[in-house]
Amino acid sequence: VQLQAFGGGLVQPGKSLTLSCAASETISEFDIMAWYRQAPGNQRMLVATITPNGGTGYADSVKGRFTIYRENTKNTVYLQMDSLKPEDTAVYYCNAMRYRDNGNYWGQGTLVTVSS
Repeated sequence: VQLQAFGGGLVQPGKSLTLSCAASETISEFDIMAWYRQAPGNQRMLVATITPNGGTGYADSVKGRFTIYRENTKNTVYLQMDSLKPEDTAVYYCNAMRYRDNGNYWGQGTLVTVSS
């Protein structure tokens, strides 16, 4: 399984950015797809999750500002990030978990920098 994350970049505070995670396999096969992030000097933390039926979950720090959604026909999961803050600066990673074979897959990460 390959996950390719892209869409990162430099953005000003208050602006928006959308990340994409394209999977090499049908995303409906995964029990959970998620976005994580890791800021310099910090541990990787969970940002948002989505299940095959569209159920979502968010870290408190991004609730109300970030939206995770999926396009099954494109095997892609997105993370729409609005009202970005400097503390959102991090490398963002896409993750997919599949329980039947204990699959836990990671994308390569994409850097988001929020700065004026």
